[in-house]
Amino acid sequence: MPKTTYQNILANTTFTPPKEWLQIRTIDMHTGGEPLRVILDGFPELKGNNVLAYRNYCKENYDELRTALMFEPRGHADMYGCILVPPNDDEGDFGILFLHNEGYSTMCGHAIIAISTLAMEMNWIEVKEGDNVLKIDAPCGRITSFTNVQNGKVTGVRFHCVPSFAVGLDRKVTVEGLGEVTYDLAYGGAFYAYVDMAKNNFSFDLTANSYRELIAKGMDIKHAVMKNDQEILHPFEEDLSFLYGTIFVDNTPQNSGNDSRNVCVFAEGEVDRCPTGSGVSGRMAIHYKRQEIDTESIMTIESITDSVFKGSVVSEIDYGPHQAVIPQVEGTANITGMQTFVIDPNDPIKNGFILR
Repeated sequence: MPKTTYQNILANTTFTPPKEWLQIRTIDMHTGGEPLRVILDGFPELKGNNVLAYRNYCKENYDELRTALMFEPRGHADMYGCILVPPNDDEGDFGILFLHNEGYSTMCGHAIIAISTLAMEMNWIEVKEGDNVLKIDAPCGRITSFTNVQNGKVTGVRFHCVPSFAVGLDRKVTVEGLGEVTYDLAYGGAFYAYVDMAKNNFSFDLTANSYRELIAKGMDIKHAVMKNDQEILHPFEEDLSFLYGTIFVDNTPQNSGNDSRNVCVFAEGEVDRCPTGSGVSGRMAIHYKRQEIDTESIMTIESITDSVFKGSVVSEIDYGPHQAVIPQVEGTANITGMQTFVIDPNDPIKNGFILR
């Protein structure tokens, strides 16, 4: 008796791609709702001798793979990813490149929390009870993470960011449709314009109901600041001297027990689902400069999904012309799945597209 179609389905559940198709394996994660696609195998070898060189080589030679993995139909407008590369020197554990809808960011706190969690789950180091230390080379510099393990399970990750500093407080910029907007400019591995809701008369709030308006206004503010602020300058690295996004801040959070709420609009209109690790780092520098916190303070900052990061200041440090701080950011991450993506060279939209 011939098999039914359904019996054939049950007997044939594995697809073997043709040899000419590229196969890329990933592990997908999220930190507070913000996705991270960790590219582990199948991506072409990147050439260089440090993380910034690997970043430039990827941008110049394999940018179509970034769009293929971040854009639809494999991803979406708010997808985020990373590639692991060798560290800058023998003291580092590994390097990391960050990918998104616009290109390659310089720092990503949610990715540091996720990849540190994955390192424990995958036994990339000898895992012990208590804190497990990783030295991770990001484009902005070396990040030290501490992954806490209790009874063999990861309970959370905290990391020390690169020196972070406030460039200017209560600056003004005129934005079409909004009028005069007050913002702070600060760096936490990336530059952001921080916009306090209490200092600006906006018609929207920091909830999911205002999602599309947050994107539109956040990008309008970003472009206006980019055009008018001449101090978006990293003291040592020209590649880091650009405005990454706008962070809306509400010091009246939605949930009791938290100190504040962040919504970050970055890259080409992506909305961070988590409180933004590099953004929290910059905020620690702002609050420290205003003498609103000290090294004993801990701030709990919620996101548009109500996920929470804890932020604090570890120490002060001179950094070029800036009095900077070393911030600490703490959060949790989870694995959501394992993927093998294939790229058919004859697929007319193999490099992806975005509809928003």
